[in-house]
Amino acid sequence: MKNLILFNKPFNVLSQFTDDQGRSTLADFITEDGFYAAGRLDYDSEGLLLLTNNGQLQHKIAHPKHKMPKTYWVQVEGEITEEQLVRLRTGVELKDGMTKPAKAERIDEPTNLWPRNPPIRERANIPTSWVALTISEGRNRQVRRMTAHVGCPTLRLIRYSIGPWNIDKLANGTHTFLEVNVPAPSNSKPQARKSNRKIPSNRSKNSTSRNKKPRKFNS
Repeated sequence: MKNLILFNKPFNVLSQFTDDQGRSTLADFITEDGFYAAGRLDYDSEGLLLLTNNGQLQHKIAHPKHKMPKTYWVQVEGEITEEQLVRLRTGVELKDGMTKPAKAERIDEPTNLWPRNPPIRERANIPTSWVALTISEGRNRQVRRMTAHVGCPTLRLIRYSIGPWNIDKLANGTHTFLEVNVPAPSNSKPQARKSNRKIPSNRSKNSTSRNKKPRKFNS
């Protein structure tokens, strides 16, 4: 049974099915009942969003304790340097604390990239560059804050992968179904372990003899 949806979310789409402000939501793209987003992806970000109808799978994907790595393609303002990449890798100090070590590599613009609508705002005579950034945290707008901290503001943010799943062969605005094996929860309580330790027979005899009172004799 299909229990996971891989959705390549477009720009300016909410990671939820309803909105009271008339913005585009998941309901404009996904009509299957019972599926909900496992985690979130910002309104102004693009790329992979996972949805599931299985509570255990949702917990495995979204809960921070599982530390499922997420890789982002990030277009930043300026020519990012190796020194800036090293700072991203080792961690930067944000308002909510130090970020954990990450993977950060400069890449060419992805060849399979779709045009964004609307396009990014580029400043004249200021180049841009692309970074592949992999993190295992999920702080609010973390990637944007990290690149801004090292002096390269994010212009476009695309989530390429979450754990083993990615947007390869998945056009923007489309989704596909997968079946993921989730072990059934065990309801049985663990039984107390029985001790295999045996009391030596001589120990019980000695114990009995120690408890005996000495006999008295009349002289």
